[in-house]
Amino acid sequence: MKNLYNRIRQFKFINKLPEKSKINIALASFSKKERVIFSILILILVLSTLFILNTINRHFMVSMPIYGGSVSEGIVGTPRFINPVLAFSDVDQDLTTLVYSGLMRKDSDGNLIPDLAKEYAISNNGLTYTFILKDDVYFHDDTPVTVDDIIFTIDTVKNSIIKSPHKTNWAAVSVTKIDEKTIEFNLKQPYASFLANTTLGIMPADVWNDTPVELNTTNTEPIGSGPYKVTSVNKGSSGIVDSYQLTSFKKFALGRPYVDSIYLHFYPTEDDLVKALENGEVDQIGSISPVTAELLKNKGYRIESAVLPRVFGLFFNQSVNRLFVDKVIINAIDQAIDKDKIVSEVLSGYGVVIDEPIPPNMVQYSKLNQKDTPSRQEILQKVEKSLASAGWIKNSEGFLEKSTQEKSTLKKGGKTVTVNGKKTVTLLEFTISTSNAPELIKTAELIKQDLAVVGIKVNIQTLEVQDLNQDVIRPRKYDALLFGQIINNESDLFAFWHSSQRLDPGLNIAMYANTTVDKLLEDAFMTTDWEARTKKYIQFENEIKKDKPAVFLYSPNFIYVVSKNINGINMDHITFPSNRFLGAYLWYTEKYNVWKIFTNY
Repeated sequence: MKNLYNRIRQFKFINKLPEKSKINIALASFSKKERVIFSILILILVLSTLFILNTINRHFMVSMPIYGGSVSEGIVGTPRFINPVLAFSDVDQDLTTLVYSGLMRKDSDGNLIPDLAKEYAISNNGLTYTFILKDDVYFHDDTPVTVDDIIFTIDTVKNSIIKSPHKTNWAAVSVTKIDEKTIEFNLKQPYASFLANTTLGIMPADVWNDTPVELNTTNTEPIGSGPYKVTSVNKGSSGIVDSYQLTSFKKFALGRPYVDSIYLHFYPTEDDLVKALENGEVDQIGSISPVTAELLKNKGYRIESAVLPRVFGLFFNQSVNRLFVDKVIINAIDQAIDKDKIVSEVLSGYGVVIDEPIPPNMVQYSKLNQKDTPSRQEILQKVEKSLASAGWIKNSEGFLEKSTQEKSTLKKGGKTVTVNGKKTVTLLEFTISTSNAPELIKTAELIKQDLAVVGIKVNIQTLEVQDLNQDVIRPRKYDALLFGQIINNESDLFAFWHSSQRLDPGLNIAMYANTTVDKLLEDAFMTTDWEARTKKYIQFENEIKKDKPAVFLYSPNFIYVVSKNINGINMDHITFPSNRFLGAYLWYTEKYNVWKIFTNY
């Protein structure tokens, strides 16, 4: 080896490379063993050099999206009103999100960013919002988006004949055209969530003006200014739309979308949707049940999910069942229900346990409290002890009852004496009313089982959604309602908990009344300062916890089966299923690798 080393030194690599003839002479002088060793060293050098170069390359390389490719998605339902004014169903909202743009747009991080707007300003008193349009914004038919189109859209929303779901957001707002590019909104009182209203899609006035909005053919062949435009509509033999081809709109205000085409196919049921996925008709599907999601996950499909701002719980009606006035009973119900089991068995893990009226994904209002985690047995023992202390005793059937005896006073011999009267036995029993949705039926059954363990008797009443709404919710004819609240932003809490909303058509289904909560909600509704508003909602939450008008159970996930080829999807801040398309212009299926230093070129 020493001899080999000395001969290699003769090459003088440090100073300069030797001539070829000298290399050949040196190599010829190697013994057979030395040649093998030398070859091994050269191979090690080459491999290590390649490894180092590859590591350096990977360290400095990033994937960059490029234009091209397509996505095919399946949706349950049939499009009917693909316009921002009337879109109500999930399928209509899906298409509206892709086809239309508003002054503002919600980004993938949940922030509001300018879309058609170039800039905006809010007056110091929070009553005036002024927007200036970008210079080059167009509808899909290449006509410019104007202030007149914005005014037309809002006037249509406010039209009482139209019955737009957005009417209440704009009813008290006056609109003024300042010039061809500038529009002003004036509010009667500050409204913390008003800016979110300006995400409303803008419709081209000249397309809609001739016929009533609800009858216009543009409802199914829409023209907007959003990231994708409708280029093909396919109808079945019955004349019902069964698929759309959407093509990227190069003049979209936030930049040309990466994916060239999005194909949307419509199916009547979830079973048909899943078959289409497995047959390869579509690449991805959304809004599926947890059971279906688990089956597809086990088959290797890519599943994405995110917690929705939905609050499911038991809402108590003290006016119908006076048992719910007793906080000992409400506390017992809350503790005896195994919420983790509901999330596990009903939602297959696609959801989170909640104990508050504010959804967990509204993180700015969430408080991180350390909680003790006693065993299930310890919890049940505590519940049984508290009920026994309150006078509840199990009968022969294992359910709790309480005996009370009426007392009256009589005057006897000039003295007032107390006399025992009629004895009354009260059974600790109530009925849960809910819809016939499989998840809610199973949840109700689990609650019934959990409460039976501690001696509380539960009956279950299930109805079709329409019947539940008309015959039970609107007239407030229920003991306890197993129901879900959709909270798109914190201002919605007013509709669910303010005492003015206790009666139909209000949404205060717990029939809750608390003057402190009313004042907090009113103030928070008008407070534009983020920190001050946060404090009020935390106070609101504490009041609800103290009064216990409901037992909060879980917030479910939105479940999305996504193509393995797609990138750029962010579902962290979804409030509606249609929100998955808000960032569709940033999705990409095609990409190339480039060094980081070249990403801005």
